[in-house]
Amino acid sequence: MNKAVRVGVFGLLGSGNLGNDGSLEAVLGYLRAEHPQAVVDALCGGPEVVTARYGVPATRLHWYRGEYRTASRAGAVAAKGLGKLVDAVRTAAWVRRHDVVIVPGMGVLEATLPLRPWGFPYALFLLCASGRLFGTRVALVGVGAAPIGDRATRALVRWSARLATYRSYRDTPSRDALREMGVNTTRDKVCPDLAFALPTPPASTPSGTVCVGVMDFHGGNDDRGRAEEIHRRYLAGTTAFIRTLVEDGRPVRLLTGDACDARVVAAILDAVDSPLVTAAEAASLADLMKETAAADTVVATRYHNLVCALKVGTPTLALSYAAKSDALMDRMGLGAYCHPARKVDADRLLEQFRELEKHAAELRRTLTERNVRVERQLADQFSQLTASLFPREAS
Repeated sequence: MNKAVRVGVFGLLGSGNLGNDGSLEAVLGYLRAEHPQAVVDALCGGPEVVTARYGVPATRLHWYRGEYRTASRAGAVAAKGLGKLVDAVRTAAWVRRHDVVIVPGMGVLEATLPLRPWGFPYALFLLCASGRLFGTRVALVGVGAAPIGDRATRALVRWSARLATYRSYRDTPSRDALREMGVNTTRDKVCPDLAFALPTPPASTPSGTVCVGVMDFHGGNDDRGRAEEIHRRYLAGTTAFIRTLVEDGRPVRLLTGDACDARVVAAILDAVDSPLVTAAEAASLADLMKETAAADTVVATRYHNLVCALKVGTPTLALSYAAKSDALMDRMGLGAYCHPARKVDADRLLEQFRELEKHAAELRRTLTERNVRVERQLADQFSQLTASLFPREAS
Protein backbone atom coordinates (compact mmCIF):
# COMPACT_ATOMS: atom_id res chain seq x y z
CA MET A 1 0.00 0.00 0.00
CA ASN A 2 1.40 3.42 -0.98
CA LYS A 3 2.13 5.89 1.79
CA ALA A 4 -0.14 8.97 1.77
CA VAL A 5 1.40 11.87 -0.12
CA ARG A 6 2.24 14.82 2.14
CA VAL A 7 1.17 18.07 0.44
CA GLY A 8 1.87 21.58 1.70
CA VAL A 9 0.25 24.79 0.48
CA PHE A 10 2.19 28.02 0.81
CA GLY A 11 1.51 31.75 0.54
CA LEU A 12 -0.13 34.84 1.96
CA LEU A 13 -3.28 32.86 2.66
CA GLY A 14 -5.81 33.73 5.34
CA SER A 15 -4.42 37.27 5.50
CA GLY A 16 -7.50 39.15 4.30
CA ASN A 17 -7.04 38.96 0.52
CA LEU A 18 -10.07 37.18 -0.97
CA GLY A 19 -8.31 36.38 -4.25
CA ASN A 20 -5.47 34.55 -2.54
CA ASP A 21 -7.90 32.53 -0.45
CA GLY A 22 -10.01 31.75 -3.51
CA SER A 23 -6.94 30.30 -5.25
CA LEU A 24 -6.29 28.16 -2.17
CA GLU A 25 -9.91 26.98 -2.16
CA ALA A 26 -9.65 25.95 -5.81
CA VAL A 27 -6.49 23.90 -5.19
CA LEU A 28 -7.97 22.26 -2.09
CA GLY A 29 -11.00 21.31 -4.17
CA TYR A 30 -8.71 19.71 -6.75
CA LEU A 31 -6.74 17.80 -4.08
CA ARG A 32 -9.87 16.52 -2.34
CA ALA A 33 -11.41 15.38 -5.61
CA GLU A 34 -8.35 13.89 -7.31
CA HIS A 35 -6.06 13.00 -4.40
CA PRO A 36 -8.32 12.36 -1.39
CA GLN A 37 -5.64 10.39 0.47
CA ALA A 38 -3.20 13.32 0.46
CA VAL A 39 -2.34 14.76 3.87
CA VAL A 40 -2.50 18.55 3.51
CA ASP A 41 -1.25 21.40 5.68
CA ALA A 42 -0.22 25.03 5.13
CA LEU A 43 2.56 27.51 5.79
CA CYS A 44 0.75 30.82 5.44
CA GLY A 45 0.08 34.36 6.55
CA GLY A 46 -3.11 33.70 8.54
CA PRO A 47 -2.95 30.15 9.93
CA GLU A 48 -5.91 30.54 12.28
CA VAL A 49 -8.18 31.65 9.42
CA VAL A 50 -7.00 28.87 7.09
CA THR A 51 -7.56 26.20 9.72
CA ALA A 52 -10.97 27.52 10.76
CA ARG A 53 -12.26 28.11 7.23
CA TYR A 54 -10.78 25.18 5.32
CA GLY A 55 -10.02 22.58 8.01
CA VAL A 56 -6.31 22.53 7.11
CA PRO A 57 -3.63 22.48 9.84
CA ALA A 58 -1.52 25.61 9.34
CA THR A 59 1.70 27.22 10.56
CA ARG A 60 2.54 30.92 10.54
CA LEU A 61 4.66 31.95 7.54
CA HIS A 62 6.91 34.34 9.47
CA TRP A 63 8.41 33.89 12.92
CA TYR A 64 8.32 37.65 13.52
CA ARG A 65 4.69 38.76 13.74
CA GLY A 66 5.48 42.33 12.70
CA GLU A 67 7.03 41.28 9.38
CA TYR A 68 4.79 43.50 7.25
CA ARG A 69 4.88 46.55 9.53
CA THR A 70 7.48 49.26 8.96
CA ALA A 71 10.33 48.85 11.45
CA SER A 72 11.59 52.22 12.75
CA ARG A 73 12.93 51.38 16.22
CA ALA A 74 16.20 49.50 16.74
CA GLY A 75 14.43 46.64 18.50
CA ALA A 76 12.01 46.11 15.63
CA VAL A 77 14.80 46.24 13.06
CA ALA A 78 16.78 43.67 15.02
CA ALA A 79 13.72 41.43 15.40
CA LYS A 80 13.12 41.57 11.66
CA GLY A 81 16.72 40.66 10.95
CA LEU A 82 16.62 37.77 13.39
CA GLY A 83 13.34 36.67 11.85
CA LYS A 84 15.00 36.23 8.46
CA LEU A 85 17.45 33.74 9.94
CA VAL A 86 14.79 31.93 11.94
CA ASP A 87 12.49 31.73 8.91
CA ALA A 88 15.24 30.10 6.84
CA VAL A 89 15.41 27.26 9.38
CA ARG A 90 11.62 27.06 9.89
CA THR A 91 10.87 27.02 6.15
CA ALA A 92 13.50 24.36 5.43
CA ALA A 93 12.17 22.14 8.23
CA TRP A 94 8.59 22.53 6.99
CA VAL A 95 9.45 21.82 3.35
CA ARG A 96 11.46 18.73 4.32
CA ARG A 97 8.34 17.12 5.84
CA HIS A 98 6.50 17.21 2.49
CA ASP A 99 6.54 15.35 -0.81
CA VAL A 100 4.88 18.22 -2.67
CA VAL A 101 4.39 21.93 -1.95
CA ILE A 102 1.91 23.95 -4.01
CA VAL A 103 1.88 27.74 -4.28
CA PRO A 104 -1.74 28.26 -5.41
CA GLY A 105 -2.13 31.14 -7.84
CA MET A 106 -1.57 34.68 -6.51
CA GLY A 107 0.77 37.28 -7.97
CA VAL A 108 3.83 35.76 -6.31
CA LEU A 109 6.21 36.64 -9.16
CA GLU A 110 5.18 40.27 -9.61
CA ALA A 111 5.55 43.64 -7.90
CA THR A 112 2.52 45.44 -9.33
CA LEU A 113 1.72 46.52 -5.76
CA PRO A 114 4.26 47.90 -3.24
CA LEU A 115 6.61 45.12 -2.16
CA ARG A 116 9.92 44.85 -0.29
CA PRO A 117 12.42 42.18 -1.43
CA TRP A 118 12.97 40.81 2.08
CA GLY A 119 9.27 40.23 2.64
CA PHE A 120 7.39 37.69 0.56
CA PRO A 121 9.98 37.41 -2.29
CA TYR A 122 12.54 36.24 0.27
CA ALA A 123 10.03 33.79 1.79
CA LEU A 124 9.29 32.34 -1.67
CA PHE A 125 13.01 31.97 -2.39
CA LEU A 126 13.49 30.08 0.89
CA LEU A 127 10.65 27.77 -0.09
CA CYS A 128 11.96 26.97 -3.57
CA ALA A 129 15.58 26.63 -2.44
CA SER A 130 14.53 24.26 0.35
CA GLY A 131 12.53 22.20 -2.12
CA ARG A 132 15.56 21.81 -4.35
CA LEU A 133 17.78 20.96 -1.34
CA PHE A 134 15.50 18.26 0.07
CA GLY A 135 13.99 16.89 -3.14
CA THR A 136 10.48 18.20 -2.39
CA ARG A 137 8.52 19.01 -5.54
CA VAL A 138 7.56 22.73 -5.43
CA ALA A 139 4.86 23.84 -7.86
CA LEU A 140 3.98 27.43 -8.73
CA VAL A 141 0.48 26.83 -10.08
CA GLY A 142 -1.37 29.45 -12.14
CA VAL A 143 0.71 32.27 -10.67
CA GLY A 144 1.04 35.86 -11.83
CA ALA A 145 4.28 37.53 -12.87
CA ALA A 146 5.28 40.93 -14.20
CA PRO A 147 8.43 42.90 -15.04
CA ILE A 148 10.22 44.00 -11.86
CA GLY A 149 12.42 47.08 -11.65
CA ASP A 150 14.02 46.55 -8.23
CA ARG A 151 17.17 44.45 -8.68
CA ALA A 152 16.99 42.56 -5.38
CA THR A 153 13.33 41.65 -5.83
CA ARG A 154 13.92 40.63 -9.43
CA ALA A 155 16.83 38.37 -8.45
CA LEU A 156 14.82 36.63 -5.71
CA VAL A 157 11.87 36.10 -8.05
CA ARG A 158 14.11 34.80 -10.84
CA TRP A 159 15.85 32.27 -8.61
CA SER A 160 12.59 31.16 -7.00
CA ALA A 161 11.14 30.41 -10.43
CA ARG A 162 14.29 28.60 -11.57
CA LEU A 163 14.35 26.39 -8.46
CA ALA A 164 10.66 25.38 -8.66
CA THR A 165 9.83 21.94 -10.04
CA TYR A 166 6.69 23.05 -11.88
CA ARG A 167 5.46 26.41 -13.15
CA SER A 168 2.26 27.54 -14.81
CA TYR A 169 0.91 31.06 -15.26
CA ARG A 170 -2.50 32.69 -15.27
CA ASP A 171 -1.76 34.62 -18.47
CA THR A 172 0.75 34.94 -21.30
CA PRO A 173 2.26 38.27 -20.10
CA SER A 174 3.25 36.48 -16.88
CA ARG A 175 5.17 33.81 -18.77
CA ASP A 176 6.73 36.47 -21.00
CA ALA A 177 7.87 38.44 -17.93
CA LEU A 178 9.67 35.40 -16.50
CA ARG A 179 11.34 34.70 -19.81
CA GLU A 180 12.55 38.29 -19.97
CA MET A 181 14.02 37.84 -16.47
CA GLY A 182 16.14 34.96 -17.74
CA VAL A 183 13.98 31.96 -16.82
CA ASN A 184 13.59 29.16 -19.38
CA THR A 185 9.80 28.97 -19.81
CA THR A 186 9.74 26.63 -22.82
CA ARG A 187 7.86 23.89 -20.95
CA ASP A 188 5.73 26.18 -18.81
CA LYS A 189 1.97 26.32 -19.35
CA VAL A 190 -0.52 29.20 -19.40
CA CYS A 191 -3.95 28.49 -17.93
CA PRO A 192 -6.90 30.55 -16.69
CA ASP A 193 -6.85 31.88 -13.15
CA LEU A 194 -7.52 29.15 -10.58
CA ALA A 195 -10.54 31.01 -9.21
CA PHE A 196 -12.43 30.09 -12.38
CA ALA A 197 -12.45 26.52 -11.02
CA LEU A 198 -14.63 27.51 -8.07
CA PRO A 199 -18.36 26.67 -8.18
CA THR A 200 -20.52 29.18 -10.05
CA PRO A 201 -23.53 30.40 -8.02
CA PRO A 202 -27.04 30.03 -9.44
CA ALA A 203 -28.06 32.74 -11.89
CA SER A 204 -29.77 35.78 -10.37
CA THR A 205 -32.32 38.17 -11.80
CA PRO A 206 -30.52 41.46 -12.57
CA SER A 207 -31.60 44.13 -10.10
CA GLY A 208 -30.51 47.30 -11.88
CA THR A 209 -27.56 47.59 -9.50
CA VAL A 210 -24.08 48.58 -10.62
CA CYS A 211 -21.36 46.85 -8.60
CA VAL A 212 -18.25 49.00 -8.25
CA GLY A 213 -15.21 47.15 -6.94
CA VAL A 214 -12.81 49.55 -5.23
CA MET A 215 -9.23 49.17 -4.06
CA ASP A 216 -6.81 50.90 -1.71
CA PHE A 217 -4.72 51.65 -4.77
CA HIS A 218 -1.45 53.58 -4.53
CA GLY A 219 0.30 52.40 -7.69
CA GLY A 220 2.98 49.74 -7.98
CA ASN A 221 6.39 49.04 -6.54
CA ASP A 222 8.06 51.63 -8.78
CA ASP A 223 5.48 54.32 -7.91
CA ARG A 224 6.37 54.86 -4.25
CA GLY A 225 7.34 58.49 -4.82
CA ARG A 226 3.94 59.23 -6.41
CA ALA A 227 1.83 56.88 -4.30
CA GLU A 228 -0.35 59.48 -2.61
CA GLU A 229 -0.89 61.41 -5.82
CA ILE A 230 -1.96 58.22 -7.63
CA HIS A 231 -4.29 57.31 -4.79
CA ARG A 232 -5.94 60.75 -4.70
CA ARG A 233 -6.54 60.70 -8.43
CA TYR A 234 -7.93 57.16 -8.33
CA LEU A 235 -10.27 57.95 -5.44
CA ALA A 236 -11.44 61.26 -6.91
CA GLY A 237 -12.20 59.78 -10.32
CA THR A 238 -13.98 56.73 -8.91
CA THR A 239 -16.01 58.86 -6.52
CA ALA A 240 -17.06 61.25 -9.30
CA PHE A 241 -18.17 58.29 -11.44
CA ILE A 242 -20.24 56.86 -8.60
CA ARG A 243 -21.78 60.25 -7.89
CA THR A 244 -22.94 60.49 -11.52
CA LEU A 245 -24.53 57.04 -11.33
CA VAL A 246 -26.42 58.07 -8.21
CA GLU A 247 -27.61 61.29 -9.85
CA ASP A 248 -29.05 59.06 -12.61
CA GLY A 249 -30.93 57.08 -9.94
CA ARG A 250 -28.76 53.96 -10.20
CA PRO A 251 -28.18 51.80 -7.09
CA VAL A 252 -24.46 51.26 -6.50
CA ARG A 253 -23.01 48.34 -4.53
CA LEU A 254 -19.40 48.77 -3.38
CA LEU A 255 -17.20 45.66 -3.43
CA THR A 256 -13.75 45.04 -1.98
CA GLY A 257 -11.19 42.26 -2.24
CA ASP A 258 -8.87 42.91 0.68
CA ALA A 259 -9.31 44.12 4.24
CA CYS A 260 -7.33 47.30 3.45
CA ASP A 261 -9.98 48.39 0.91
CA ALA A 262 -12.40 49.28 3.72
CA ARG A 263 -10.87 52.76 4.04
CA VAL A 264 -11.72 53.50 0.38
CA VAL A 265 -15.29 52.34 0.91
CA ALA A 266 -15.57 54.63 3.94
CA ALA A 267 -14.23 57.60 1.96
CA ILE A 268 -16.72 57.05 -0.88
CA LEU A 269 -19.69 56.60 1.46
CA ASP A 270 -18.71 59.83 3.19
CA ALA A 271 -18.33 61.72 -0.10
CA VAL A 272 -21.50 60.36 -1.76
CA ASP A 273 -24.11 60.55 0.97
CA SER A 274 -26.97 58.62 -0.59
CA PRO A 275 -29.07 55.57 0.33
CA LEU A 276 -28.45 54.36 -3.23
CA VAL A 277 -24.83 53.57 -2.32
CA THR A 278 -24.30 50.51 -0.13
CA ALA A 279 -21.32 48.34 0.71
CA ALA A 280 -21.18 44.55 0.50
CA GLU A 281 -19.53 42.55 3.29
CA ALA A 282 -18.00 39.76 1.24
CA ALA A 283 -15.93 37.18 3.11
CA SER A 284 -15.03 35.01 0.11
CA LEU A 285 -14.98 34.91 -3.67
CA ALA A 286 -18.26 32.99 -3.47
CA ASP A 287 -19.81 36.03 -1.79
CA LEU A 288 -18.37 38.31 -4.46
CA MET A 289 -19.76 36.08 -7.21
CA LYS A 290 -23.24 36.29 -5.69
CA GLU A 291 -23.00 40.07 -5.58
CA THR A 292 -21.80 40.39 -9.17
CA ALA A 293 -24.33 37.83 -10.44
CA ALA A 294 -27.15 40.00 -9.09
CA ALA A 295 -25.82 43.16 -10.77
CA ASP A 296 -26.60 44.53 -14.21
CA THR A 297 -23.00 45.58 -14.73
CA VAL A 298 -19.70 45.66 -12.84
CA VAL A 299 -16.89 48.23 -12.77
CA ALA A 300 -13.96 46.92 -10.74
CA THR A 301 -10.29 47.41 -9.96
CA ARG A 302 -9.06 44.36 -8.06
CA TYR A 303 -8.14 41.46 -10.30
CA HIS A 304 -10.30 38.90 -8.52
CA ASN A 305 -13.30 41.24 -8.48
CA LEU A 306 -12.97 41.06 -12.26
CA VAL A 307 -12.60 37.27 -12.21
CA CYS A 308 -15.78 36.88 -10.14
CA ALA A 309 -17.83 39.17 -12.37
CA LEU A 310 -16.62 37.56 -15.59
CA LYS A 311 -17.12 34.04 -14.26
CA VAL A 312 -20.80 34.68 -13.52
CA GLY A 313 -21.27 36.30 -16.93
CA THR A 314 -21.94 39.90 -15.90
CA PRO A 315 -20.80 42.63 -18.34
CA THR A 316 -17.71 44.12 -16.75
CA LEU A 317 -15.47 47.18 -17.14
CA ALA A 318 -11.96 46.99 -15.65
CA LEU A 319 -10.22 49.82 -13.87
CA SER A 320 -6.94 48.27 -14.89
CA TYR A 321 -3.82 48.73 -12.79
CA ALA A 322 -1.61 46.03 -14.36
CA ALA A 323 -1.16 43.94 -17.50
CA LYS A 324 -2.87 41.01 -15.77
CA SER A 325 -6.20 42.87 -15.82
CA ASP A 326 -5.89 43.67 -19.52
CA ALA A 327 -4.92 40.07 -20.30
CA LEU A 328 -7.89 38.74 -18.34
CA MET A 329 -10.33 41.02 -20.13
CA ASP A 330 -8.86 40.00 -23.50
CA ARG A 331 -9.17 36.31 -22.62
CA MET A 332 -12.85 36.78 -21.81
CA GLY A 333 -13.62 38.85 -24.92
CA LEU A 334 -14.01 42.23 -23.19
CA GLY A 335 -10.62 43.75 -24.00
CA ALA A 336 -12.23 46.98 -25.23
CA TYR A 337 -13.63 47.71 -21.76
CA CYS A 338 -10.52 48.72 -19.82
CA HIS A 339 -9.78 52.08 -18.18
CA PRO A 340 -6.47 53.01 -16.50
CA ALA A 341 -6.67 53.00 -12.69
CA ARG A 342 -3.73 55.39 -12.47
CA LYS A 343 -5.57 58.04 -14.48
CA VAL A 344 -9.28 57.64 -13.81
CA ASP A 345 -11.16 60.12 -15.98
CA ALA A 346 -14.75 60.11 -14.73
CA ASP A 347 -16.19 61.47 -17.99
CA ARG A 348 -14.36 58.97 -20.19
CA LEU A 349 -15.18 56.17 -17.75
CA LEU A 350 -18.86 57.07 -17.94
CA GLU A 351 -18.71 56.93 -21.76
CA GLN A 352 -17.17 53.45 -21.63
CA PHE A 353 -19.71 52.35 -19.05
CA ARG A 354 -22.63 53.44 -21.21
CA GLU A 355 -21.10 51.61 -24.17
CA LEU A 356 -20.81 48.51 -21.98
CA GLU A 357 -24.47 48.68 -21.05
CA LYS A 358 -25.47 49.27 -24.65
CA HIS A 359 -23.87 45.93 -25.64
CA ALA A 360 -24.75 44.04 -22.45
CA ALA A 361 -26.79 41.25 -24.08
CA GLU A 362 -24.09 40.51 -26.62
CA LEU A 363 -21.38 40.54 -23.92
CA ARG A 364 -23.31 38.09 -21.74
CA ARG A 365 -23.37 35.63 -24.66
CA THR A 366 -19.65 36.12 -25.19
CA LEU A 367 -18.92 35.43 -21.53
CA THR A 368 -21.01 32.25 -21.58
CA GLU A 369 -18.94 30.93 -24.49
CA ARG A 370 -15.61 31.94 -22.96
CA ASN A 371 -16.43 30.38 -19.59
CA VAL A 372 -17.04 27.00 -21.24
CA ARG A 373 -13.57 27.23 -22.79
CA VAL A 374 -11.99 28.28 -19.49
CA GLU A 375 -13.49 25.30 -17.64
CA ARG A 376 -12.02 22.94 -20.22
CA GLN A 377 -8.58 24.57 -19.97
CA LEU A 378 -8.55 24.32 -16.18
CA ALA A 379 -9.47 20.63 -16.32
CA ASP A 380 -6.45 20.11 -18.56
CA GLN A 381 -4.29 22.11 -16.14
CA PHE A 382 -5.22 19.90 -13.20
CA SER A 383 -4.54 16.75 -15.25
CA GLN A 384 -1.07 18.07 -16.07
CA LEU A 385 -0.51 18.93 -12.42
CA THR A 386 -1.31 15.38 -11.38
CA ALA A 387 1.09 13.94 -13.94
CA SER A 388 3.89 16.26 -12.78
CA LEU A 389 3.44 16.14 -9.00
CA PHE A 390 1.80 12.78 -8.32
CA PRO A 391 3.45 10.44 -10.84
CA ARG A 392 2.73 7.26 -8.83
CA GLU A 393 -0.97 8.05 -8.67
CA ALA A 394 -1.06 9.11 -12.33
CA SER A 395 0.59 5.89 -13.54
